[in-house]
Amino acid sequence: MTRYDVALSTDQGSAMAIGSFSLVLHGHLPYVLRHGVWPHGEDWLYEAAAETYLPILAAIDECVFFDAQPRLTMGLTPVLLEQLAHDDFKKGFVHYLTDRINRAKADRKDFEATDNGHMVYLADWWVEKFSDLLDQFEKMDRNIPAAYAERANKGLIQVLTSCATHGYLPLLYEDASIRAQLRAGLSSSHRILGFKPTGMWLPECAYRPGGAWTPPIGWAPKDHRIGVEHLIADETITHFFVENHLVENSQSEQVFNDGQWWKIDWNEASRYPNRGWKSVHEPQGVNSDGTGLARVSVFARDPDTCEKVWSGTIGYPADGTYMEFHKKWGEKRGLRYWKVTGKGVDLGQKDLYYPDDIKKKVHEHATDFCNTVKQRLWEYHNRTGRHGVVTATFDAELFGHWWFEGPQFLRDVMLTLNADPDINVTTAEQFLEDHPPDKVVSLPEGSWGEEGDHRVWTNDKVNWMWDIEYRCEANFGKCTFRLPWRENQQVKDLLIKAARELLLLQASDWQFVITRGQAIDYGIKRFMLHVSRFETLLDLAEKVADDSAYLGKLTEVEKHEIADADIHDVIFPEIDLNWWNM
Repeated sequence: MTRYDVALSTDQGSAMAIGSFSLVLHGHLPYVLRHGVWPHGEDWLYEAAAETYLPILAAIDECVFFDAQPRLTMGLTPVLLEQLAHDDFKKGFVHYLTDRINRAKADRKDFEATDNGHMVYLADWWVEKFSDLLDQFEKMDRNIPAAYAERANKGLIQVLTSCATHGYLPLLYEDASIRAQLRAGLSSSHRILGFKPTGMWLPECAYRPGGAWTPPIGWAPKDHRIGVEHLIADETITHFFVENHLVENSQSEQVFNDGQWWKIDWNEASRYPNRGWKSVHEPQGVNSDGTGLARVSVFARDPDTCEKVWSGTIGYPADGTYMEFHKKWGEKRGLRYWKVTGKGVDLGQKDLYYPDDIKKKVHEHATDFCNTVKQRLWEYHNRTGRHGVVTATFDAELFGHWWFEGPQFLRDVMLTLNADPDINVTTAEQFLEDHPPDKVVSLPEGSWGEEGDHRVWTNDKVNWMWDIEYRCEANFGKCTFRLPWRENQQVKDLLIKAARELLLLQASDWQFVITRGQAIDYGIKRFMLHVSRFETLLDLAEKVADDSAYLGKLTEVEKHEIADADIHDVIFPEIDLNWWNM
């Protein structure tokens, strides 16, 4: 029996458990391959792989080694999978890790020259770290998506899908655009992972119910939009995740009693709070149109538990023992040799990092986190008598990239909770199977962004982008309806290339980095670059459709523009134009 088999044979979901814990990580990066390196570009991808995706895999394997069930729910967005699976990433990542090793060796010489013994030790420590990562990457045949898929197939974790390029669904103008984002994403996940995920991370946890809708800019309102839950259910998705306030402000729609579903009024939740209405500790069925049963369920983030990690003031990563993110040795890709030291300590006053101090601190914080999970579950169980779940959702890149010790923390949390008979560690998918929702609700609109609404993605800084995006949606819809792409392969090829650019310009990341001031120039440049390519390719498709002989008369500039798009934008190789038309 292998260690994987031992882990899976452990009966942790015993009747003694009063509740469950589900850790959900959202792994995502925008498309950066072949679009710059440093400070904005491929280095984002290399850093995330080295500091988050590989260490989380190692943490999963450590749990298995200790006969524990990690049962992590890991989101890997399609645009991230496409990049991690590409040969350019694989070659570039090896070069990146080799460069890290060489940089640490060069730092060692600098530190020896100044007789700084502890920094010499840290440089050697970095050499070992990056050498181990390179060895880990090579042993998995340089295929990170396949490594996650393997662990999912063994039942150790669940892998979520998402929209193709993290398009912000509530603000897209046409339901056809939402369907295309969903279908393109599922197609990539299926092709790369080898299976079709049943769970989905909605980009930015952004949800919109069905009904009348007014765009954030001066475009015509829509009398009726299909609720996001129905759009994803149409693509065989069974569950998704939202911020806590959406469930807490939900309205009761149906309840399962006496072996059947009953339509109820919106006051049911207030009359029977012990049923678990409006609680983040149970998944709910979702239906925003007031008719029929729910085809999809929603999990809500537990804010009290998650605050222990993500809060910039009281969160664990702010502890002075942990590695300082912002201070590096040298320029550009410098390595980190200092610790947080204390709240408000100037970068110039940071103390050196001591790896030997970390194990104790991680254990302390993991224990505190697990106690909070247990407390939340007992409170819910004592109040309702029901088996609840604490759903802890985070950006995956918090663990390892922003918080260097984060993967070790995750490992200790999973090991600790696996040993607790009161708590069943589970994936979202497994929890739904073991505890099917007995309530249906309608959710309000919102996200997990600032103030829980859309303001990060629609504001005075970025609304000009939505005007352009809506025009692109409209023009693409006209072309796929009017042009003879089903009969003319040349037209079809050009429309497929334009579709790729449309998906890429729809990424929510461009508005995010502009609004947050993180990479304003890069966000504007990337958005407009994809818009320009989209418009060029669409124009050419129209010209070829009007004159079937036109393709042979392409100018050198037009040929270059097509080649330029093909060279730089190398993901989503199997786009189906029917995604926008069915």
